[in-house]
Amino acid sequence: MRRALLALVIATLPATAWAGDLKGLTAKDLGSFDRVSDVRISPLGKTAIYDLRSTDWAKNRGVHSLWELDVAARTPPHRLPISEGGASSGRWSADGKWIYFMSSRSGSPQVWRADADGVMATQITRLPLPVGSFRLAPDGKTLVVAMAVYPDCKTLQCTLDRSKAPKVPSGTVYDRLFVRHWDEWADGTRNHLFALSLTAGEATVGEPIDLMTGFDGDSPSRPFGDETDFTFTADSAAIIFSARVAGRNEPWQTNFDLYKVPLTASTPPINLTVGNLAGDSAPAVSPDGTKLAWLAMRRPGFESDRNALMVRDLKTGATRELAPGWDRSVESFKWSKDGKTIYGTAEDLGQTRIFAFSPAKGGMPSPVTGSGHVLDFDPGKTELIFTQDNLSTPAQVFRLSRSDKAPVQITSHNADRLAQIAMGQAEQFSFAGWNGETVYGYVMKPADYEAGKSYPVAFLIHGGPQGSFGNLFHYRWNAQTYAGHGYAVVMIDFHGSTGYGQGFTDAISQHWGDRPLEDLQKGWTYALAKYAFLDADRACALGGSYGGYMINWIAGNWSKPWKCLVNHDGLFDTHAMGYSTDELWFSEWENGGTPYEHPDSYQAFNPANHVNAWTKPELVIHGRNDFRVPLEQGLGTFTALQRKGVPSQFLDFPDENHWVLKPENGLQWHETVFNWLDRWTAK
Repeated sequence: MRRALLALVIATLPATAWAGDLKGLTAKDLGSFDRVSDVRISPLGKTAIYDLRSTDWAKNRGVHSLWELDVAARTPPHRLPISEGGASSGRWSADGKWIYFMSSRSGSPQVWRADADGVMATQITRLPLPVGSFRLAPDGKTLVVAMAVYPDCKTLQCTLDRSKAPKVPSGTVYDRLFVRHWDEWADGTRNHLFALSLTAGEATVGEPIDLMTGFDGDSPSRPFGDETDFTFTADSAAIIFSARVAGRNEPWQTNFDLYKVPLTASTPPINLTVGNLAGDSAPAVSPDGTKLAWLAMRRPGFESDRNALMVRDLKTGATRELAPGWDRSVESFKWSKDGKTIYGTAEDLGQTRIFAFSPAKGGMPSPVTGSGHVLDFDPGKTELIFTQDNLSTPAQVFRLSRSDKAPVQITSHNADRLAQIAMGQAEQFSFAGWNGETVYGYVMKPADYEAGKSYPVAFLIHGGPQGSFGNLFHYRWNAQTYAGHGYAVVMIDFHGSTGYGQGFTDAISQHWGDRPLEDLQKGWTYALAKYAFLDADRACALGGSYGGYMINWIAGNWSKPWKCLVNHDGLFDTHAMGYSTDELWFSEWENGGTPYEHPDSYQAFNPANHVNAWTKPELVIHGRNDFRVPLEQGLGTFTALQRKGVPSQFLDFPDENHWVLKPENGLQWHETVFNWLDRWTAK
């Protein structure tokens, strides 16, 4: 990798801008921001709809509404009337006359429809089970919905009756794993896709057709699958879906395949990617119906392998990868309206950009957007509409057309609140890390920064470990909340991080405790030497998931720089983790196999083996419904600290999973963390 210092100023608030009427970002501000996402341009090209998530503090939850904007930005965006009953997942009909959307106003999530002005909502589905996601056929005659059903039930009512039946006795016998997954215990249901006929846009009476009858697997996948897991063929006669056959080995294999099935379900699904034993996902048919594009990984069992963009000629079967020499991983993609371009998002050197691929010419993709984090996008006939945020600004909707010299911001949500907040100034830097390779990081000044002063430091360590603390506005680990509380922030994208090439990402597997630790150490040393406002004597390290693991590893192997530590849902005993986590493929890939085949690998960087060296105060946070990193990992950490007499606290969330999602819990999380930091970094 090239060695070069890249100084990228993300926010340009000068130090003199701090004044008494401005304040730094607080946890309440963060939780109160309206969140823009899921933008969809009308087939007519003049308007677009998007999702706006707001916070209902009284009910301690997020609420969703649909907004419409003028693509030309001549009039301000407005909230659609159909939002009064709750609305999300707004989707246009092919002719642009109707908006289909999800709403629970009838008592459970169902599909509804409104005219293009967002009024006169009509319920389209009246199914006895909740609808998880949906797609409308190009010809408008069929709706495919996803529902969780018992595979042996022949009717939806059978699933409903069984789910409501009292369970006496209460015991459940399992004969294979995924007894629990993410934050739910297995109940025997599977996500299946069902076809419903539409007449004049409304669902006809009758039992939907199960397109996955007898299929032992989920589509959309669990726990985070959505409509990108399935798509229609251009003739509206069939769907193509991504799924993994479950069986006994589901928890330790990542072999998702693409299947094609007619909407009549007259024949069983046909496997289109049987030759690839790794992940195949996100099928999308070209507008003219001649090509199929999808994302494919190559290495079975590795969930963070590079996502290659594949294209297949549906007539000849010829298949090829677009830009095989491009060392980035595509996160999402869409065809252009004319089918001549595929637009895809990918992390790239701390940013998440849109790139343009040419299915006909091939070659390397061209970047379309610059700095910042593109969350989602939609191509129009002559423009791209996308949502983008960065370290200093929540997401807004932007337009980029052929006539625009630069992206044009169309929405301005949270403007009044943001006008009262002073954001910390962020800068990207690079240094020589493990093996002399270039490693990137960010430093952020406190919101109340004054030249010549030094400030306590929050050293944030990202999770994954295949992830990144890049140029984005995070709603759990947001650097600006620390800057707003008077802390400087340092974040290092150590080896294992995404967006710097697959080789960089691969470097962490079986090396959790050495290569990334060296990067963190060298990054900290570099930052202290370059930025005089960092107070090395008042610094605490914080991390979640893998970042929490690293906190425990630091406690026994690099504790000297830190006044305190904060560990959220982090690993304590990597050997025990190999037998208790839900998705075994992750633990087995990262450690080179199973715990009984490779025990030495699991013990090589096991924080539990270094407890004797723990001396630094540590705050431990864990959610009881976290089945990815089970509760016992957090309790084990706290037990070790307490038994040794190390100052420590344990924050238990009985109603959270691997993340803290409830607004009030988010406030408690931040209050507890800041009290801990303040306690140990006070002068």
